[in-house]
Amino acid sequence: MNGENHGVDAMPSSAAPAHEPGPAPLARRLAMPLATLAGVAAAFAYVGSVDPNEPGHYPVCPLLRFTGIYCPGCGGLRSAHAFIHGDLTTALGANAVAVVGYGIFAVVWLMWLIRAVRGEPLRIAPAPAWWWSLGGVLLIFSVVRNLPFGSLLAP
Repeated sequence: MNGENHGVDAMPSSAAPAHEPGPAPLARRLAMPLATLAGVAAAFAYVGSVDPNEPGHYPVCPLLRFTGIYCPGCGGLRSAHAFIHGDLTTALGANAVAVVGYGIFAVVWLMWLIRAVRGEPLRIAPAPAWWWSLGGVLLIFSVVRNLPFGSLLAP
């Protein structure tokens, strides 16, 4: 065993594999961003056509039902309904955090689409501090909207 190659055929280091995988075809790269957009558009179309301001169409928030406390999502369906109908003032009044979320979704989705066209993966990996900050903002939003001076934020 003097470092000899006993019967094992080694490929020279300069030889490339027979087939190197390239980027996926454009249609395949766009499938997930477009499917995601279709799902979100379908959800918004449903909420836009079935008014959440009329009782009986959607379930009541369990936290609101049992405690009378507004959660960060309370008013989200009314916000989406108003947003779809172009009433930004009502949408912000129903749930301002949701409206900000629509904007963030649009920006991230557009980045995803552009990177998919270019054949680049979308990597979003915020540091834990960002997640803690987001949680803190949602907690503060929830507390303030349930206090008398924060009634402007209540749905």
